[in-house]
Amino acid sequence: MIGVLGGTVFLKKEGFEFERERKVKTPYGRVLVKFANNFAFIQRHGSQRLPPHKTNHWANIYAFKKLGIKEIIGINSTGSLKKSIKPGSLAVPHDFMQFFPKTFFNDRIVHITPKLSEDLRGRIINACKKLKIPVVKRAVYFQTIGPRLETIAEVRFLAKFADIVGMTLADEATLAAEQELSYASICTVDNYAHGIAKSLSYEEIVNNAAKNVNKIKRIIMKVAKHDDIY
Repeated sequence: MIGVLGGTVFLKKEGFEFERERKVKTPYGRVLVKFANNFAFIQRHGSQRLPPHKTNHWANIYAFKKLGIKEIIGINSTGSLKKSIKPGSLAVPHDFMQFFPKTFFNDRIVHITPKLSEDLRGRIINACKKLKIPVVKRAVYFQTIGPRLETIAEVRFLAKFADIVGMTLADEATLAAEQELSYASICTVDNYAHGIAKSLSYEEIVNNAAKNVNKIKRIIMKVAKHDDIY
């Protein structure tokens, strides 16, 4: 069984269908975990729809660890830092950047080298290929703190080093690595970052995110079933 961390778009009726749910107690708080065939799902923002900088990533990752889940796929909303990566695209990052990472190790010195799982990335990309869903196969993700978006000056700086920008992936990937769990992401590219190209309206951003829900569902189910993706 794999774990899936999803955003607010999966609170809507177009989201996954689940067979059962369970509240998992962790040292960082209780987490509602929903179960479907071959995967477990956590709504990262919780029932209160907390903003990204308030999200309890520690509890989410620990809950998967407690359930014995060893692989996690994050579904992360992003803005594009490159004109070539258009809104409406899907991307599977191969690396990420973050200046202020979260950690489980506040009281002792533990050095890890966080990374995204190449094996899990490959299975996601192969699933996209089998399903004939276009995907950006390599991208560097930069995580900001939020909740505000980036200034034009910040975007110009970030675009020199990264391809997409968001507020959740790096925290999840780092904490997963600290718990010795594999992590990879499917990023929805919902808009251009400030100043890259024509700004999109909120309605256009929501529409782009909604268009990708069904694609992501198909990818997750393909990977979770280990169905002809190697």
